[in-house]
Amino acid sequence: MKIVYMGTPDFAVGPLEAIFKAGHEIAAIVTAPDKPAGRGRKLSSSEVKKFAEMHDLPLLQPVNLKESAFLSILNGIKPDVIVVIAFRMLPESVWRIPSKGTINLHASLLPQYRGAAPINWAIINGETQTGLSTFFINESIDTGDIIMQETTEISETDNFGTLHDRLKEMGKAVILNTLDIIESGSIKAISQGTLPYENKPAPKLNKENTRIDWSQNSKDIFNKIRGLSPFPGAWTILVDKDGNEQLLKVSDSCPDTTESGSQSTGAIITDGKTYIHVVCGLGKLQVNKLQLSGRSSMSTAEFLRGYAGLLDGAFLK
Repeated sequence: MKIVYMGTPDFAVGPLEAIFKAGHEIAAIVTAPDKPAGRGRKLSSSEVKKFAEMHDLPLLQPVNLKESAFLSILNGIKPDVIVVIAFRMLPESVWRIPSKGTINLHASLLPQYRGAAPINWAIINGETQTGLSTFFINESIDTGDIIMQETTEISETDNFGTLHDRLKEMGKAVILNTLDIIESGSIKAISQGTLPYENKPAPKLNKENTRIDWSQNSKDIFNKIRGLSPFPGAWTILVDKDGNEQLLKVSDSCPDTTESGSQSTGAIITDGKTYIHVVCGLGKLQVNKLQLSGRSSMSTAEFLRGYAGLLDGAFLK
């Protein structure tokens, strides 16, 4: 089939590569415009753009998806299908163009975790299963009729990084199977309302919802940390004995449900050499990997070799 592919981050590269190798005609790739990044603010290309350039595929980077020049190009291509993975919301003037429909691959078992960060929120909320869904795009975000779904288990050793990579790999087969179903004409898409999954949100991550709340129980904090690791990272504020504050990220931890006595929430317990425990609303959290603002990520032992004195009389908030 003739396909227009729309995507931006690394997650969208695996399925794109699969479509390319399967022999479908990729008539155009649409991705985000280059953006300044890093300390030097040099223009940075998306991972999807890098793939397009590597394989000499037609590339479009519209600022406005409703601009007439862009719509004219898409209409001129006359695609059978538009495939959208980790891109942005499409106007109706775009998603109605292809003859066989516009489809999306979403990293959750819809209607669970509609929104921008489904992989993160599945782990943060302690889910033991998630997966991928393909569906026909309509006028609302992530609400269209489901074409197919594929599940995977979430273990307690998973974090955002490992689950992201597993779903990215699974996406190759899921998108190809979806395209085969569409091409054969044997589509039996079903309404999301008929599926057994609860509708849960997956909002965009921001400074507020990535902060650690030490009044929560240690298991919930553990889930939050792994759901945000290695990126963007769960963070807290370290307050030293003089009242000075600095940002601290925690990227690996382990819950400890034993009682913490009369110590207050956010109190730090350490021997100054091998371990750091933090008092939570219920239980304690063992910190295994952490990062001070402006410094590299370190294991607890490495951190204590250089900064043990910083924790004397300190607490987290």
